[in-house]
Amino acid sequence: MGDVKQIRFSGIGGQGMVLAGTILGYAGVHDGKWVYGSEEYGSQARGGSAESEVIIAEHPIKFPHIITSDVLVVLAQSAYDSWKDSVDEKGSLVIYGDHAVTPKALNSAKQISVPAIHTAIHELHTKQVANIVILGATVALTGVVSKEALSKAINENVKERFRDINLKAFDLGYNLGQELRPM
Repeated sequence: MGDVKQIRFSGIGGQGMVLAGTILGYAGVHDGKWVYGSEEYGSQARGGSAESEVIIAEHPIKFPHIITSDVLVVLAQSAYDSWKDSVDEKGSLVIYGDHAVTPKALNSAKQISVPAIHTAIHELHTKQVANIVILGATVALTGVVSKEALSKAINENVKERFRDINLKAFDLGYNLGQELRPM
């Protein structure tokens, strides 16, 4: 993936994929990296498309938009179908929620199923933190930011009353990502 990482989070409104991108961007800043982020919502607040682009680099970012995704993180089939072709298949990674997405064959992109929704519901009794579960797995699988920086970013970007459950979701996701990481 080189020293520039182009990461796209996509799902439907209400899944928290924009928040996941925001948290990742803050974590990149905490790690001393150059970061650019943007977000986009469909016309509906809930149920429409929602996405976040995050570019993290070791040097100043010359073009602040994703050209091809190094990492695509999706929690909805419609998001997967919309963005799977934007993945630079050679050496790229698609991370998808296993209960929400049925993947299609891609030439050389590695696709990894993460039980984000299942884990959130069965371990934390709410699907509202599936975004943080898959974010934790993404960090463990890619190493794009440090675990410590992401924990700090969660503390800064999540309301106090939701911090504990989000930090637990992050730990669960990070552990899943470590288990799923290729040897």
